[in-house]
Amino acid sequence: MKFKLTKQEKNWVLYDVGNSAFTLLVSTIMPIYFNHLAGTAGLSDVDYLAYWGYAASIATLLVALLGPVFGTLADYKGFKKPIFLAFLAVGAVGCVSLGLAKQWLLFLALFVIAKVGYSGSLIFYDSMLPDVTEPERMDNISSLGYAWGYIGSCLPFVACLVPVLFADGLGLSMPTAMLIAFGITAVWWVTMSLPLVKSYQQKHYVERRPGAVGAAFSRLWTTLKNARQEKKAFLFLLAFFFYIDGVYTIIDMATAYGSALGLDSTGLLLALLVTQIVAFPFAILFGRLAKKHPTEKLISVCILAYFGIAVFAIFLQHQWQFWMLAVMVGMFQGGIQALSRSYFTRIIPAEQSGEYFGLLDICGKGAAFLGTTIVSTVTQLTNNMSLGVAMISILFVIGFLLFRMAAKIPQTVRE
Repeated sequence: MKFKLTKQEKNWVLYDVGNSAFTLLVSTIMPIYFNHLAGTAGLSDVDYLAYWGYAASIATLLVALLGPVFGTLADYKGFKKPIFLAFLAVGAVGCVSLGLAKQWLLFLALFVIAKVGYSGSLIFYDSMLPDVTEPERMDNISSLGYAWGYIGSCLPFVACLVPVLFADGLGLSMPTAMLIAFGITAVWWVTMSLPLVKSYQQKHYVERRPGAVGAAFSRLWTTLKNARQEKKAFLFLLAFFFYIDGVYTIIDMATAYGSALGLDSTGLLLALLVTQIVAFPFAILFGRLAKKHPTEKLISVCILAYFGIAVFAIFLQHQWQFWMLAVMVGMFQGGIQALSRSYFTRIIPAEQSGEYFGLLDICGKGAAFLGTTIVSTVTQLTNNMSLGVAMISILFVIGFLLFRMAAKIPQTVRE
């Protein structure tokens, strides 16, 4: 039987197509341009990698702090869409503004703002999943979101590469070429978001009450206490904290790491384009595999694969090795993200999806803060980039062990 998407499901998937363009920009062109700005200012390769990591850490920490409060507010009737729109606007405006920065510190400040908008919007986007589809379709829809996000982001990325790679031939300065690239990304992101914004209806919610902000803090505290009592969800959050740390750190710092090693910038960009292309069929594959195999087993396979990727990255020295790394990341990136999202959706109350995804974001973004900070700090203290990257593999081991513990706990039956 052919799997057919509803209108709401299609519109939800389209937002992944839109925001993934920003994700690809952050992991490819942005760190290379920052490398240019940092080099012009006289920063060393070690400091360049460290400062990029610190900026990513600050952005993720801010979202980890803001996410749960806004997530709790978003669970009130009629709140989710406006808050989602606010973060989307901050991200898109911040993205365009990056093209106007001519100094490395200002660029990093604007990057933090844009990343907060992007990451914040994802909290509410992810929590919309129970509203747009049925529980038995979540694995597939979540996987399709990532899959089409990967392949769809290639279109604006290729458009961005034209002014960036052929700036001299087109008579463009590098800042002008980058402004065009950031503008293309922002327009694509907003355009792909419009169908979801127009059609989304919040089905699961908590009724509004006077003093919504104060009540949100109260409900957040109650949720934190309840999460500790729900052992399956609590252990999953701990496991997610560790294993997604490695995933996000690899995504955030792959190009920066390759640039710091002196690898060819054009080769890095094309290799990461290959990551998106490879990720498309593999994300769909994991969604289909979830129909035949337990989601817990598939997530475990992805965590172990990422452990191997992290170990491989320690020995990265040549361009061909980076290409191999890009292909391996593409094979498992969509699976681990999509299945984690749909798995968590099934073990939490649907009417509290906003606040629970706010907690998930603390673990996800908080972990990314930890990962990039560890890599940056170890790199600066030891003056050894490979040693900094080696720290990532340890986190996958801890995440795997905690996830297996969570998987053994029976699922709570919800009315």
